[in-house]
Amino acid sequence: MEKEKSQSAQLKEKLFMNRKSGMLKVSAEEIKKADEFCEGYKNFLDNAKTERDAVKFVIAKAQENGFSEYDSNKTYNAGDKVYVNNRNMAVMLAVIGKNGTKNGVRLGIAHIDSPRLDLKPNPLYESNNLAMFKTHYYGGIKKYQWTTVPLAIHGVVALKDGSVIDVNIGEDEKDPCFVVTDLLPHLAVEQMSQVMTKAFTGEHLNVLIGSRPFNNDEESESVKLNVMNILFEKYGIVEEDFLSADLTMVPAMNSKDIGFDRSMIGGYGHDDKVCAYPALMAVLDAKEPDSTVITVLTDREEIGSDGNTGMKSTYMADFIADLAKADGMELRHVMAKSTCLSADVNAAFDPTYASAFEANNACYINNGAVITKYTGSGGKYSTSDASAEYMAKIRKILDDKNVLWQTGELGKVDGGGGGTIAKFVANLNADVVDLGVPVLSMHAPFEVVSKIDVYETYRALYEFYCV
Repeated sequence: MEKEKSQSAQLKEKLFMNRKSGMLKVSAEEIKKADEFCEGYKNFLDNAKTERDAVKFVIAKAQENGFSEYDSNKTYNAGDKVYVNNRNMAVMLAVIGKNGTKNGVRLGIAHIDSPRLDLKPNPLYESNNLAMFKTHYYGGIKKYQWTTVPLAIHGVVALKDGSVIDVNIGEDEKDPCFVVTDLLPHLAVEQMSQVMTKAFTGEHLNVLIGSRPFNNDEESESVKLNVMNILFEKYGIVEEDFLSADLTMVPAMNSKDIGFDRSMIGGYGHDDKVCAYPALMAVLDAKEPDSTVITVLTDREEIGSDGNTGMKSTYMADFIADLAKADGMELRHVMAKSTCLSADVNAAFDPTYASAFEANNACYINNGAVITKYTGSGGKYSTSDASAEYMAKIRKILDDKNVLWQTGELGKVDGGGGGTIAKFVANLNADVVDLGVPVLSMHAPFEVVSKIDVYETYRALYEFYCV
């Protein structure tokens, strides 16, 4: 017979947190659901490498699921589904609740921009018979990681006649791709003796785009001319049109299963597409919630959330104000009752770099969605820090529905730090806490996440919407 647990063992079970690996708590059925869910996520990741790509994907998915574009002059009823497209770079989806906005709204917010290399306004030049693009990196990157990686170009070119040309080169197997070159180790003794920030600078991030001259003639800048002629023949653009373009270089590779067990996904843009997709799917699956639920997929988080498509903009508050007005409410009263999950990633504990983490307060791959009570840096600067009462509410929602979750900080105190968009919703007087997916190699061109963690983040957002 199995021995009875000792008094100490029983007390530990009652009083201590259960620190067993998350995988030991997940059934085979749940693992299968996670794997199936992540097939859809990988499709999203591969087709939403920029915020513009993501907005296109999201709107198409929303329309397939019965969402229509929001019209402030219309009256909406419980269960109605609407979306708002903000300049093709941010998008909101809402399901009207039985009580509308009277008890506040439930918000799930995530960002759809990721670190990358943006083309400068005047990017094209020729040097020593090579054609190159000058870039300005976007977001926090380790610059050396972007060398010798196959790159694709995504974006739009807006012409003076009002037309907008979509550009996407490098993703199809038949497409060419592009690359930032690096110095061979045989000649890199000086480079490798420097600190990382000086060994490779932003002005080194020049993208190789061509080497053949136009018609093999003697004209100067003939290689640049050949590249420009190719672009003119394909898109009808001239060099001056770069001045009104949003063009960016992103890794030209699709997501891949990682590990013999296929338990993880590697790919570009997990931060924060890995939270945006669960937030999208949660609102698509929310049929007729009590309170109106809104998924906000925003832009510019990686560079501070400024601008009219970032979370510092008023576009989200303006939309909620319209919904509130239709219910005879005022925005400030709605926001005071509103709750939010800021769906953003955290740094997963990496045993290779264990010294960067405080193990007792780190998050771990396969332990589920991670709740981050506060982010910021140093003495909790630039964060909202969720209240104890709100943390208890979220704990209850997740535990009642057996959602796998954990908590985590972003590395050691004074080890660095970073912020999320949670604080901008908190500044509107709503309760908010970060909840998302632990990520390995965050901000690299190829990041890694756990399939279980992605699925549990979806479950967390869905139960939050439907409670």
